[in-house]
Amino acid sequence: MYVQELEPVADSLSLSALAAALPLVIVLVLLGGVRMKAHLAGLTGLLAAVLVAWLAYGMPLEQTISSATQGAAFGLFPILWIVVNALWVYRMTVRTRHFDILRRSFGRLSDDPRIQALVVAFCFGALLEALAGFGAPVAICSVMLVALGFEPVRAAIVALVANTAPVAFGAMGTPVVTLAQVTGLPLEDVASVVGRQTPLLALVVPLVLVGLVDGRRGLRETWVPAVVCGIAFAVAQFAASNYLSAQLADIAAALAGAGALVAVPQARRPATEPVRASVLTGVRSEELDEQDPRAEVVRAYAPYALIVAVFSVAQIPVVKDWLARATQAYDWPFLDVVDPDGERVGGNVFTWPIVSTGGTLVLLAGVCTAVVIGVHARVAVKEWLATVYELRFAILTVTSVLALAYVMNLSGQAATIGHFVAAAGAGLAFLSPVLGWFGVAVSGSDTSANALFGALQVTAARESGLSPELLAAANSSGGVLGKMISPQNLTIACAAVGLAGREGDLLRKVLPWSLALLLVMCLIVVGQSSPVLGWMLP
Repeated sequence: MYVQELEPVADSLSLSALAAALPLVIVLVLLGGVRMKAHLAGLTGLLAAVLVAWLAYGMPLEQTISSATQGAAFGLFPILWIVVNALWVYRMTVRTRHFDILRRSFGRLSDDPRIQALVVAFCFGALLEALAGFGAPVAICSVMLVALGFEPVRAAIVALVANTAPVAFGAMGTPVVTLAQVTGLPLEDVASVVGRQTPLLALVVPLVLVGLVDGRRGLRETWVPAVVCGIAFAVAQFAASNYLSAQLADIAAALAGAGALVAVPQARRPATEPVRASVLTGVRSEELDEQDPRAEVVRAYAPYALIVAVFSVAQIPVVKDWLARATQAYDWPFLDVVDPDGERVGGNVFTWPIVSTGGTLVLLAGVCTAVVIGVHARVAVKEWLATVYELRFAILTVTSVLALAYVMNLSGQAATIGHFVAAAGAGLAFLSPVLGWFGVAVSGSDTSANALFGALQVTAARESGLSPELLAAANSSGGVLGKMISPQNLTIACAAVGLAGREGDLLRKVLPWSLALLLVMCLIVVGQSSPVLGWMLP
């Protein structure tokens, strides 16, 4: 049996926290300073975490390695199981060119570039974030906006800023699923609080986007569609994350936002020529003028409808109970850890939700998608294997980061840092989103930031008397605002629109928006930690 200690280094909390923070510092320096590839930085940080756990905390080496193995296993299933299958569905739509049909369908909704920015970057970007995540929305939406005639820099900025509100529930809820697992908090509780924070961003982001596209004139002339779109998106994201399914939050929000936008008469009015001339300084793709058969347009929307249908059926009480019975729980081998109070920690048991997990449900929807859009079984399998190959470095990154997180959590390193950080007291509510923002800005992933800092936030919350669910959620909600300034996303945006080497230019343009929205999120969390906005929490 291994008993966690909070002050293993010279009986000093400060020195112990310094040693415990070493793996995190190494990862962040290698990513942000040395610009090392993420999977190599993750593996290096994992090695550091193992050494600190073994040498400084006295965790037996076999238990240290076992905890790392369990973290890697959780990274593979259910986290990467969700990501691979979601991206597989997207790849099949690209293979059959139904994605191009969907893109043209969006392009025909309005010829006003300000409305196009909302439809493509905000609504469709959220749909892509729901399915693929990991930079896909920025890359694809940037290219689509350039095809619509947007100047490349403007297209990249709009796509980056739009990729905020949906990130916490991206890749079928992967960030919040990870957050729940590493903190030991129920997924429903974590998703519920995140669903009462990020929707508030959704009210602001559409206004920011039309301002970025056309300045004050854009705000003056299209604020009504922007507000309606933001409200619909926010309400749907809140409702789905709190009362339906965290995995469906972004899909519901994207569809609701797009539907509300199309329903506003102002959004369907032709743009005036001065607006088009001043905004669309690029070259519009002639491909957008192709006419698609109605049946093919319906098939292009089918994959997203199928995912919604499968997840909705899975929420029916009888079906949900049946799926839950397939969940297996195992005592993880070579692992016997108790906290400083002598209570066994949850990490000793590994839960395997074989059928009910989001990845399996997406796989089922993907099989149905293959049938509907006409993908042969052999081709579908080939695309699935190609998806795994495409994500090979992401797989290595996620498994190493989750392994690192599990070693830190089970050895007691995260608890030590949490107790040390708790000294911030009431100021912790303000700093909590900043920590998530910093993690995502460096790693480029809300999932990784939640894995690294989630348990730390919960420990600090309990020590300072704040709500663990609130600070855990704040880590994810603050993190989404670091996405637009992460080196990975900036590089993806530049590559997509042909601006290789211009990452610094984009950073200078989006950093003020990232910081401004982060301040808004910090104030929201402070308000929710007090009677001012405390009524918002479940």
